[in-house]
Amino acid sequence: MLTILGFAMIATFLVLIMMKKVSPIAALVLIPALFCVLVGQGANLGDYVIDGIGDLAPTAAMLMFAIVYFGVMIDVGLFDPIVRVILRFAKADPLRIVVGTAALAAIVSLDGDGSTTFMITVSAMYPLYKRLKMSLVVLTGIAATANGVMNTLPWGGPTARAATALKLDASEIFVPMIPALAVGLLGVFALAYVLGRRERKRLGYLSLDEVIEAEAGSADEKVLVGAGGTGKAGSGTTRSGGTSGTGTGGGTDQVDPDKKAGEAEEAGEAEEEHEGFHVLDPNRPTLRPKLYWFNAGLTILLLTAMIMELLPIPVLFMLGAALALTVNFPHMPDQKARIAAHSENVLNVAGMVFAAAVFTGVLQGTGMVDDMAKAVVSAIPDWMGPHMALVTGFLSLPFTYFMSNDGFYFGILPVLAEAGAAHGVPPLEIARASLVGQPLHMSSPLVPAVYVLVGMAKVEFGDHTRFTVKWAALTSLVVLGAGFVFGII
Repeated sequence: MLTILGFAMIATFLVLIMMKKVSPIAALVLIPALFCVLVGQGANLGDYVIDGIGDLAPTAAMLMFAIVYFGVMIDVGLFDPIVRVILRFAKADPLRIVVGTAALAAIVSLDGDGSTTFMITVSAMYPLYKRLKMSLVVLTGIAATANGVMNTLPWGGPTARAATALKLDASEIFVPMIPALAVGLLGVFALAYVLGRRERKRLGYLSLDEVIEAEAGSADEKVLVGAGGTGKAGSGTTRSGGTSGTGTGGGTDQVDPDKKAGEAEEAGEAEEEHEGFHVLDPNRPTLRPKLYWFNAGLTILLLTAMIMELLPIPVLFMLGAALALTVNFPHMPDQKARIAAHSENVLNVAGMVFAAAVFTGVLQGTGMVDDMAKAVVSAIPDWMGPHMALVTGFLSLPFTYFMSNDGFYFGILPVLAEAGAAHGVPPLEIARASLVGQPLHMSSPLVPAVYVLVGMAKVEFGDHTRFTVKWAALTSLVVLGAGFVFGII
């Protein structure tokens, strides 16, 4: 019964948020509370929630102070050079922008923290997507999937958990997986290319000058070339990607978007440096150019301390946020203004984390998650025993999506490893296969960082889920397939 109710609770949650019938916070609180009563353990709901909050409180603290820290770093201009580099590469070509999003998310993911990755990536790319009217779920989907592949780094969490649970060396798990993970990352870039082509076809290739003129309502007469449309005068923009009106003969000529993009690129650097187009305002009063190297050094020191685990991550971000505020904004009113500027993101993310604590607390406290795991493992037929590594890879997708990494790696993985050992499958192969589901895991409603992503990008969680899950699952399967072909799994 607990197994059925557990799956029913998860299904109900996903259906309601994807249909936008209820907000994620309300769903994370009300649905598990209802199912806790249905399983006859309503009297213990308070204990389950308190236990869940206790488990996630350090994560909430880390996210709150991380948002403040990186918000201040964005305010003072630390990431402006990164944005300029991306603009030089991307110009106003949707294809390049999406590929640039994947590259930025993958690079920033090297610090091993998903929240940091999403804050930096969205802060850099969101204004560009918004300005060009690109799909914001493409931004969140690509960022989450790229980060999911990179989340398998030894200091990212899953690899360390797998090593601890099976008493293995983390390097023996991760290093052989590098070729498969590299293929997965290439798959993310291929996905970015495909989605970018789709966005280019929908929007066309716009120069920055054209974007500025469009926004200003320029009266200059230009030709609008929409995807499949015909020329119209006085539109204020020029788009390519479909058909272009000849303007005289009434016929149409096909325009190659790749050729058009190349011609626009060859036009020179003047457009990308247009003083009217800025993702981050270069004249904002919060800039601190004289403190640039202090802020860069502080950020590098903070990330190094995180990787070396010198102190717990929440403590590091508390210290970092306090120091960043004090040095960059020594006057109390300025500090209050910076905290207030980022308070909305802090409140949204903290609320999501504590609401998720209700969901995880009920799942674990009632025993539903344990029964669900046992039911799935027991359903594996004996003839699949010699292929337990592949089975583990497939199971890692739903398991890491519907439960925390701790629950999967410490609760489920040992059981799968024992089943594999009975059929002669080495624990190392089981451990490597368990990493396959991470691209999908990073869009799980139980991952606090995903709320940073959708919150900062102003995307509904249900929209993000509908768009991303299929692509993230495909990326996970690409990693699994590459691991099998290379003989790693």
